[in-house]
Amino acid sequence: MKWIVAADRDGGIGKDGKLLADIPTDMKYFRTKTKGKTVIMGRATLESFPGGKPLPMRRNIVLSRTLPESDAYEVCRSVEELLKLVQDDDSDDLYVIGGGQIYEQLLPYCDEAFVTELEAVFDSDTKIPLLSQMPEWKRVEESDRICENGVNYR
Repeated sequence: MKWIVAADRDGGIGKDGKLLADIPTDMKYFRTKTKGKTVIMGRATLESFPGGKPLPMRRNIVLSRTLPESDAYEVCRSVEELLKLVQDDDSDDLYVIGGGQIYEQLLPYCDEAFVTELEAVFDSDTKIPLLSQMPEWKRVEESDRICENGVNYR
């Protein structure tokens, strides 16, 4: 499994159900990486999408104890149920996309992370653990600094 996330220097990823910054190039990167793959999210992340609809051209799995079943996405009630559902899938095709609790719960099952590091601290109400502070995680690649819509990121 893989993480894909944009986070500020304090691990902030969202505020009031929205992303912290509008970065079209990063959204294009997200779409490119996840298109045709499986995305795993929590209920609030699903509900934050336009119309509360799942992402097109992807298999959508929602980890939620309360979300009703749907033909538009698959629901798992626990991490154990999720792991059983995807046990035969290629782990390179599984992307954890939010929110904060889901990132934290699935981190032990991830072996790679694509983190857009926002070079600022935003007012946020949702955070993730900072991989840079975990010795078991190593940075293997980093882009040059990019500035878009007044936001510096790598």
